[in-house]
Formats: sequence, structure tokens, C-alpha cells
Amino acid sequence: MVKPMANDASSELKVRLDKWIWAARLTKTRALARDLIQAGKVHYNGQKSKPGKVVEINASIRIPAGWDVRELVVKGLAEKRLPAKEAQLLYEETPESVAQREQNQEARKMQSFHNPHPESRPDKKQRRELIKFKHQ
Repeated sequence: MVKPMANDASSELKVRLDKWIWAARLTKTRALARDLIQAGKVHYNGQKSKPGKVVEINASIRIPAGWDVRELVVKGLAEKRLPAKEAQLLYEETPESVAQREQNQEARKMQSFHNPHPESRPDKKQRRELIKFKHQ
């Protein structure tokens, strides 16, 4: 049940923040959405919020997504979990967020070329040197 911007206030759908995050498929379960919000990792209009906060159209939400943080603008409301194609219509990611995620992805790719792991395990002498180096 996707509800775009409505003109009539009486027909306004009221959806909790944790339920909306779950319905928009940003987390796998509603419990995970609630835990993210309670941990202070989700920001609603620039402020930490509670899971029961009522979501409004055009509100901004910052939510962690793996190694990155996504900044979203609410474009629709839904109480139930929707198919992925429809769920993507509930929000729009800001261009700054997309650019930052791509930049972070490139940085992670560049780091992966410099493998910090050696090809073999250190021998006894090398282990002693490593221990001495760590405890200096």
C-alpha cells in the first residue's frame, strides 16, 4: 500500500519509523530496524529518534547500510513490506549520498590491491621480532 503525497489530511496514513524502514526493505526484520533506531544510528530530520516516530512525506532519514551511510528522502508511506521494485519508490537517495557511497567504494577497491596479509606464516624468529616490535 504505497501512499504518495496526499492533499487530504484525514486520509493520511500514519506509519512508525521502524515499520517504514522495514517496509522499504532497508532492514531484513522490523526488530533490526527498531534496534538500529534505539542504538541512535538512524537520524530522522537530522536528529536521533524513537522507533514509534511517525514518518512524514519529504522527511530526511540517515541510515547505515553496510560500510556506508545512506541519506534518504521519504517519497511514500507503507505499513506492509512491499516487493523490492515497489519499496524503492518509497524513498529517494540524495545525490550527495550516492556520490559519497561511490567514492567510498572506490577507496575500498584501491585498498584491496594492497594486501596486508603475508604469503606465508612467520617462522619462529619472525614471530619473536613481531612480539618485540608490538611491545615496544
